[in-house]
Amino acid sequence: MARQAASNPGLLRELGLSHASAVVVGTIIGSGIFLVPAEMMQAVGSAKLVYLAWLVGGVLSLFGALTYAELGAMKPQSGGEYVYVRDAYGPLGGFLYAWTWFLIAKPASIATVTTGLVRILGTFSVFAFFSDPVISRPFAITYGQLVAIAAAVLISLLNYIGIKKAGEFQLIFTLLKVAIILGIVVVGFSYSAGSWAHFAGEYPAAQGGLVGFMAALVAALWAYDGWNDLNMISEEVREPERNIPIALIVGVATVGVLYMLVNAAVQYVLPAGVIAASPRPASEAIGLVWGHSGAAVVSAAMAISMLVTLNGTTMSGARVPFAVARDRYFFSALAEVHPRFHTPSVAIVVQAALSIVLLLLGGSFRQFFSLAIFAEWLFYMIAGSTVFVFRRRDPQAPRPYRVWGYPFVPSLFVLASALLLYYTFTDNLRNSALGCLVILAGIPVFHTFARRRQA
Repeated sequence: MARQAASNPGLLRELGLSHASAVVVGTIIGSGIFLVPAEMMQAVGSAKLVYLAWLVGGVLSLFGALTYAELGAMKPQSGGEYVYVRDAYGPLGGFLYAWTWFLIAKPASIATVTTGLVRILGTFSVFAFFSDPVISRPFAITYGQLVAIAAAVLISLLNYIGIKKAGEFQLIFTLLKVAIILGIVVVGFSYSAGSWAHFAGEYPAAQGGLVGFMAALVAALWAYDGWNDLNMISEEVREPERNIPIALIVGVATVGVLYMLVNAAVQYVLPAGVIAASPRPASEAIGLVWGHSGAAVVSAAMAISMLVTLNGTTMSGARVPFAVARDRYFFSALAEVHPRFHTPSVAIVVQAALSIVLLLLGGSFRQFFSLAIFAEWLFYMIAGSTVFVFRRRDPQAPRPYRVWGYPFVPSLFVLASALLLYYTFTDNLRNSALGCLVILAGIPVFHTFARRRQA
């Protein structure tokens, strides 16, 4: 039996509740909370409405987490949404989800996070050389691009050598991230020139109206994005029927509280007009209190935050191609589990390679990322809707956790996803249409592997 286990290694359940919660909190909190308050103020023009957008975005994200908690506890398998879509709507639907995530969404997310990390580090004078070219021909590569590639490789290596090591990294640095954020909040409210009157302030040049509020809500939801990553690694979580629901619900709720505290601290320090005009409201707010060193603290917090997000994104992303390959609908090598480290090693390496390709393309990788935006919300909506399919089709199936407020809560989440899907599509028709083409391009690929599977 031991010899058989060694020849057929599998994934191990090595992540406890604290690790799972850190995946949720650490992956969600990136740079968004430090940057999007300006965009939100420009959209709604009112401190109160900005706060309302954060609150609504948090509630909708919590509804999504409640929905995914039932799905994750019921089907604690690697791949998360791939498994739900596959089992509810058939292997083609599941494959198209995995195809989109593997080819564009996750590699582009890794490229975006690492590039953002380099830009944050570049604000420190010691790293000013990041924008200098290393080579100019046949195409330009900067030191910053090499640093971004190095970050992607190192985090991928960490995930390669064990889910437990990656989980410990996630836990330690998430706790550090939360501590720094709470410190920023305390510093903000300690500002002697701060005023509660700022919460009644307005920015007259805002977009305003329903369209403006929806733009602010979209910005808030992007800042909340990433809570679904835990479901992708649910096969490696101990006691998933208990720990996945707790980690999702507590994690999203914790992030919501932290986001609203940071937003309140920024609004206490800065009036509405200054927030709207600032590219980095949190840095400017803390800079007023502590000077240049305060702004440096916020930059350091952003860098740590993005590093933890990178780890969570890398960890979860590799499990999607692994799951579809294990079902024999994709290249079999991607389903390989390392005999020593018990990780989807080939999937991690290929994911890193795709990310490096996008990073070498420079700024043009953003076009790839924008292609995935439409697809992400489409599959959030589809995956969320599977809870209705399973409830109707398998009413007696074991459900360790049942979503609170069914069917209202999952219905509202699916509706919100559809609404954001509409706004995303209409706001960027070209890239949304290209995103649809990328998804549809997976159909002949699926049929090719399906024929091989039957042979």
